[in-house]
Amino acid sequence: MADQYQYNTNEEKIVKDSHTKEIDLINRDPKQINDDVVKVDFEDVIAEPDGTHSLDGVWKLSYTTFTVSKYWCYRILSAVFGIPVALLWGFLFACISFCHIWAVVPCIKSCLIESQCISRIYSLCIQTFLDPFFEALGKVFSSVRVALRKEV
Repeated sequence: MADQYQYNTNEEKIVKDSHTKEIDLINRDPKQINDDVVKVDFEDVIAEPDGTHSLDGVWKLSYTTFTVSKYWCYRILSAVFGIPVALLWGFLFACISFCHIWAVVPCIKSCLIESQCISRIYSLCIQTFLDPFFEALGKVFSSVRVALRKEV
């Protein structure tokens, strides 16, 4: 009885841990899904070619303004819209998962079962009617010899 209680406690702990796992606050993109999309720095957007340079102070201030405004605008937008958007994405992926689990996979399995039944019937018809026919044709034409001669 004690072993069963311990097993249930461990099972509950595993289930609880999958929903409350630790989040890495340092590496927030461990699978690098946004490496090529949103990594935009000042140099990627604004560049002055040789022969056309602004004042050094203007260039430095522009760099600082761009970087700080991008940083704080993103923080403010994520603070205001992050949780509602996360709720919407969670709902959307829950609906997709539900449809996949309860509709798509059973439909595919049903089609596979039906197609196996149809393929067996098809195979039986081929073996019953066409195999003897083509075997007979093979025996008829097995004695035919083809000789190629080059005529001048």
